[in-house]
Amino acid sequence: MQAALEDSVVRQFIGGGPVTLIAAGKAAEGMLRGLLATSIGPIERGVAVGPDPGTLVPPPIAFHTGGHPLPDRGSLAAGHEALRCAAEMSPSGCLVVLLSGGASALLTVPLEGVTLAEKVGATRMLLAAGVPIHELNCVRKHLSAIKGGGLARAAAGRVLTLAISDVVWPVEDDPAVIGSGPTVVDQTTFAEATAIVSRPEVRDLIPAGVLDILERGRDGHLPETLEQNGVSGTMYRVIGSRRQAMEGAMSAARGLGYEVTLLESPVVGVARVAGADHPRRVAAATRQLAGPVCVVSSGETTVTVSGRGRGGRNQELALAAASEMSRLGTAAVLASVGTDGVDGPTDAAGALVDSSTPARAEALALAPAATYLAENDAYTYFDRLGDLIRTGPTGTNVGDLQVVVTAGSE
Repeated sequence: MQAALEDSVVRQFIGGGPVTLIAAGKAAEGMLRGLLATSIGPIERGVAVGPDPGTLVPPPIAFHTGGHPLPDRGSLAAGHEALRCAAEMSPSGCLVVLLSGGASALLTVPLEGVTLAEKVGATRMLLAAGVPIHELNCVRKHLSAIKGGGLARAAAGRVLTLAISDVVWPVEDDPAVIGSGPTVVDQTTFAEATAIVSRPEVRDLIPAGVLDILERGRDGHLPETLEQNGVSGTMYRVIGSRRQAMEGAMSAARGLGYEVTLLESPVVGVARVAGADHPRRVAAATRQLAGPVCVVSSGETTVTVSGRGRGGRNQELALAAASEMSRLGTAAVLASVGTDGVDGPTDAAGALVDSSTPARAEALALAPAATYLAENDAYTYFDRLGDLIRTGPTGTNVGDLQVVVTAGSE
């Protein structure tokens, strides 16, 4: 935050006029605290929203607690107040938007004709179907008055966005996807959003009002978000991403004496597929390395919910990797965690597996890992083994991090 605001181009853009502030996402409070520690100047008005009650938010900034991964009334109140702040700011001032992962749910204003309940219902169905985040955001933008550039369009003055990115694919750190792009031009269309919700596995589960709005837009009865944009006087900076998380893990591993290597391409796709394949990728990356080795990667997978168990994408990835760890040919441990400290609807950030996991599970008379995967019940499996990773909410979000350490070859 300090480095971004010390940039002469950024400071010139902010200018000397009044500052209006909006902070939204899992890192809202931390980013706000960092901003207030700088010399940005007095804040005339502001609103912040995060998943937990704010404890260090001074007036004139109003803090809201919103819902995640599904929006709630707190999300709605924050969204409406953010639009008012933008519209009522001084034309000579600057709207500073602090954006982080989770903002899509935490800052919401449904499009006219769509209720909050309908939007929540559509989001819930798409999440359960394992729809990739960029597709989910495409739909959300076309049901929203604030996403897809809506916040910037409402602003009476300049708009500066400082973002912490949890977007890893298909375009890494894509401003149009981070928080569903409330301050950037949207290039997706109603036709794309309609196609996503029209897939056989979700169409019959999507609220009728949502389908009606999207189909009306597709048929030309509503203006496209990209046609509405006319967004000008904006600046966008990504100040944190999965790269920093990987660099931190690699630095820590080097300090512990490991030879470190990086899997550059992000870990994406269906969690159980990516998990089963991960030990193979690690084995290929470490084939020529000797001694203790640490392999670092990051990304964000998806889970298609078909069972009745508990878990999250990191727990499913780790469970799917358990039977494949022998591929590494040496003692090894894999940890997969959400950098926000929350993995799915559980109290765990993720889980770890090692070369002994299958044998330890058998000793406890646990069913085969495939049984728990079929029920989306990785949480129970790892809870019984004592291998859940619990960190509590971290106050940031740059996707998921995987770390594998091996004893290496002698």
